[in-house]
Amino acid sequence: MTSASDGTQNLSTHALIGILTVSDRASRGDYEDRGGPGIRGYLERVLASDWTAQVELVPDEQPEVEQAIRSLAAAGCCLILTTGGTGPALRDVTPEATAAACSKMLPGFGEAMRTASLKAVPTAILSRQTAGICEGALVINLPGQPKAIAECLDAVFAAVPYCIDLIGGPYISTNAEHIVAFRPASAVRPDLEVSTNAG
Repeated sequence: MTSASDGTQNLSTHALIGILTVSDRASRGDYEDRGGPGIRGYLERVLASDWTAQVELVPDEQPEVEQAIRSLAAAGCCLILTTGGTGPALRDVTPEATAAACSKMLPGFGEAMRTASLKAVPTAILSRQTAGICEGALVINLPGQPKAIAECLDAVFAAVPYCIDLIGGPYISTNAEHIVAFRPASAVRPDLEVSTNAG
């Protein structure tokens, strides 16, 4: 496991994870945020290694969304999960903000999530969610409803720990009862793996 920037190993197993809710109504207090708690609940089930959440809530304004992503990455988040603002409506700007904040895009995440969601609802094709790399963080756009969040993360999360390895982040272990993280044999570190009975 090496950092893409300097080739050094990151032997940490503690992850700082950004949870970013993008919603005009929730930011005004008109609507109870369900997306952020939905992401946290999913991570509590799936992650076996130690992690801490850094939570942000912003309105559907592209500069504010972009700045929040950059700030979470600068704070040391290795993973930033956004919720909301991925549809075709005029105020839906999360994918644009993500693209502006990221130096590399990973379109396969969006493709896989849409494919999974289409099995449940035909309107999933309207989602524009994407993913990319901002500094040392993997950024993934998610929908706003907890059920849809879980469906999307189930479709891609097996690849998340290894992606974080590749960008120099901590070694993340998953609860195999929910998600089995995939790593090439050369990237598996038994000395850093956390038992699925932990946490």
